[in-house]
Amino acid sequence: MKQIVIATKNKGKANEFKSFFSKENIEALSLLDLNFELPDVEETGQTFEENAALKAEEICHLLKKPVLSDDSGLVIDALNGRPGIYSARYAGEEKDDKANVQKVLEEMENVPENQRTARFVCVLAIARPGENTIFKKGFCEGKIATSATGEYGFGYDPIFIPDGYSRTMAELQPDEKNRISHRKNAIDQLEEWIHSM
Repeated sequence: MKQIVIATKNKGKANEFKSFFSKENIEALSLLDLNFELPDVEETGQTFEENAALKAEEICHLLKKPVLSDDSGLVIDALNGRPGIYSARYAGEEKDDKANVQKVLEEMENVPENQRTARFVCVLAIARPGENTIFKKGFCEGKIATSATGEYGFGYDPIFIPDGYSRTMAELQPDEKNRISHRKNAIDQLEEWIHSM
């Protein structure tokens, strides 16, 4: 059976990828499944693509196996694309979802409804020994709410209203969110690549 390593220690993210690859008869292992620790790869890139590639290529080099990595975040037009690649640590070095959400709401306080457009972006990088890294990119378009609502999801989900919905991402059931998410959009684009693996 073919195998791919998912460069994440995030259980939810790993399960999403495992479920996709199992349908394609490919065994996906996350960093949590390995019996040894790998060094943390610093995300020093200036774009989602650069950060995803850094992780995928470094771990591919160490393991000599195909590695998939993703970098994703929230891009808000009224904030000139912020928080962007700094989404996870927007309010400070400690990853704090509530503080990040609060910071965005404060910065967007006086922005009118028709200028609150935003999108979630997910870039997947697939590194394979001796081959060029390939990239797939997914989006979920929407707008920023004026307050946080909803119990599901994580990150900026409580303030992101996807296009076509009147509820935030955090108010959608997980399976409903997964059908429209930026990660699902990017994963769907992997199918063509997989058949050429």
